[in-house]
Amino acid sequence: MGRKIWVFDTTLRDGEQVPGAKLNLYEKVEIAQQLKKLGVDIIEAGFPASSQGDFDAVRAVAEKVGNTNDIMITALARAVKADIDAVYNAVKYAENPMIHMVLGTSDIHVEKKFSKSKDQILQIGVDAVKYAKTLLPQVQYSTEDASRSDFEYLWKTIEAVMRAGATMINVPDTVGFAEPEEFGEMIFKLNDRMKNLDDSVLLSVHCHNDLGMATANTLAAIKNGADKVECTINGIGERAGNAALEEVVMALKTRSSIYNAETRINTKEIINTSRLVSSFMGLDVQVNKAITGDNAFAHSSGIHQDGLLKSRDAYEIVHPEDVGLDDMELVLTARSGRHAVKNALEKLGFSNLSTDEFEGIFEGFLKLADAKKEVYDHDLYVIVESYYEKHDANNKNATHYSDQFFDFEDLQVVSNASFPSASVKICKGGEVFKASAVGSGPIDALYSAIAEITNIDVKLVEYNINSVSRGKEALGKVKITIEHAGEKYIAKAADTDILKASALAYINAINSIVVAKLTPVMN
Repeated sequence: MGRKIWVFDTTLRDGEQVPGAKLNLYEKVEIAQQLKKLGVDIIEAGFPASSQGDFDAVRAVAEKVGNTNDIMITALARAVKADIDAVYNAVKYAENPMIHMVLGTSDIHVEKKFSKSKDQILQIGVDAVKYAKTLLPQVQYSTEDASRSDFEYLWKTIEAVMRAGATMINVPDTVGFAEPEEFGEMIFKLNDRMKNLDDSVLLSVHCHNDLGMATANTLAAIKNGADKVECTINGIGERAGNAALEEVVMALKTRSSIYNAETRINTKEIINTSRLVSSFMGLDVQVNKAITGDNAFAHSSGIHQDGLLKSRDAYEIVHPEDVGLDDMELVLTARSGRHAVKNALEKLGFSNLSTDEFEGIFEGFLKLADAKKEVYDHDLYVIVESYYEKHDANNKNATHYSDQFFDFEDLQVVSNASFPSASVKICKGGEVFKASAVGSGPIDALYSAIAEITNIDVKLVEYNINSVSRGKEALGKVKITIEHAGEKYIAKAADTDILKASALAYINAINSIVVAKLTPVMN
């Protein structure tokens, strides 16, 4: 058992400072509920003095999420009475509330931002802590821009506010200026002095990612005595973002012998939390993002796929099940090797293929993969069927499973304010089906028209579209998640026509449902 590291989540405050990521009250409460389920120790729910809306949202989080003693609810204040009052009046409804205040300690902040002397700033901080302590027993003091501060003045400030009653001291790398070795050394010295003064006060860090070192700096701080870390889900936040909660937590878990520290985070809720935050804030997670990116557990290289199928440990240091995913994803592309394709075929029931049969099917796979970029399970059925139609003269292995799959033919979409509508043409088993529908928007109309033909009861859970190239012929990539009978199916498609990409992604997802219903072909 390692020492406990407190996890302070500031997704709802620092994360919300991302342009365009503003949340409404309902969304803040929903995310806070998920953060509680995730197991964070402290939720920073907002900045109540900034607006009435934010005050109301923080109060709602305090009332609805902070109604048990196992989680602390806080909000940010500047070191002024009005801000402190706003935080107190918003968080006081929680069972375990805290006031968090921030004041700069670097020469840049003291002299240029506040135009005051260091002694004046220090006294403002002390007076603010003393006032906050008359309202609540738990008070955190953040020394803004600590990593660019004169160390002895930084310590003088920390010592003074500790004596004034601060129960947590947060040391931010506000502009992402620090590097791990120097930041760790600073935390080591502060931890030594703080523990000698009052070992009940928690030492916390808050790292930004301007130079891409937020997670590294946070982990260096833990190694050197930090008791608490401030993070956000998916690493979102001001400018380049904050230390990503999922990266810090999984590093501690995966390299436990190095850090000898642990959190109470339920790691199986990481992906659910990531997707909820991404959806509500409208911020896509970069595909190669550690832990929560789409490609974090996806493998397309033939060499990697072969190694993983022989032993998961060959290329996988974190198991996807540990963070809430079902399994690793072996993406079938032109770079996939024979082992991965054979494994995929066996999962579909094609387990007794001769060497010649497999080589012929693999040749068909490569041709399709070169044309399509990513090959789905329903494509494999079609490849197998096509192979036997050409090579099985007696028709003994003939199958007609491909007749059950849907194939996109054409579409027409009209987008306007009054009656967005769509018409589609889809093939199945040699027949052509047509349907038209109206909707609340062009994609809604398009998917309604497709649903009329496929006649499979699904719920659209998530829809994302991104540009993956530039210029007039830019490639649009669509990713959707649909739910059918309690199971979720994720599919992607890309095209220069984003409406066509949207239709292809939806049909790929529908075909995944068809595959799930099929009886294995061969034994």
